[in-house]
Amino acid sequence: MRLHHHPFSSNARRAVMTAHHLAAHHAGAPKVELVLVDLGKGQQRSPEYLKLNPMGRVPTLEDGDFVLTESQAIMIHLAQSTPDQTVYPSELRARSRVNQWLFWCAHHFAPAVAVLNWERVVKSLVGAGPEDANEIARGERLVAENLRVLDQHLEGRAFLSGDALTLADLSVSTPLMSIGPARLPIENSKNVLRWFASIQELPAWKATS
Repeated sequence: MRLHHHPFSSNARRAVMTAHHLAAHHAGAPKVELVLVDLGKGQQRSPEYLKLNPMGRVPTLEDGDFVLTESQAIMIHLAQSTPDQTVYPSELRARSRVNQWLFWCAHHFAPAVAVLNWERVVKSLVGAGPEDANEIARGERLVAENLRVLDQHLEGRAFLSGDALTLADLSVSTPLMSIGPARLPIENSKNVLRWFASIQELPAWKATS
């Protein structure tokens, strides 16, 4: 398999973390070659890359002649390609709960963080003008709302699905790589901070730092 990525992308990072975690814990995990897409040079918009991913984004997975985009879908594919893995449970309700958090991250949490990341980090890098105070206020409200939900759920839990690490944790944690640069309003989310500290100690997180 070939996994196209860039280390500054939280979407790509969750897929790469999944590959690292599976390889470290399961002898039958697929061999994954990491292919850097240089976003700064615009390689994501090259004709060759757009044939793989018409959205021009990372990550993209090539599994033989099968091409897959969207980070959460790639995570699931990697897990389901690994015999006896534990991060994507087979029991129906447990798997559905993991799916719930994958969708929550994709549709709520990551887009909320992206607002602040764009205003406070990316804009200055690409010369897109000054920060928009209204957008920052909107982003802070959205991030705070989502962190409140996440913090309440993590009360008394080591991981999102209970006592075991799953794809849910690998997915939801990656937007938090912007805590410092995007100045996320996380200081009162004690359960999230505790949980995130444990995620940062994972070899898969350290391997992608």
